[in-house]
Amino acid sequence: MNKTLGIILIVLGLFGLAWGGFTYTTTEKVVDIGPIHATRDKTHDVPLPPIAGAVALIGGVVLLVAGRKG
Repeated sequence: MNKTLGIILIVLGLFGLAWGGFTYTTTEKVVDIGPIHATRDKTHDVPLPPIAGAVALIGGVVLLVAGRKG
């Protein structure tokens, strides 16, 4: 279990350090009057601070090392 969690943390940490965040798009309804419907796509940015990526990476390495000793 610790090995799997460690690998997941390492991958997430590398992702956070390499890309610095991610974006996603949602569709929201603007107008809904009888047969007339209008929607709008809205883009949301989710920034990931580099310190969070580094902490996840270090935590994953620690879990892998602790799993080998135990």
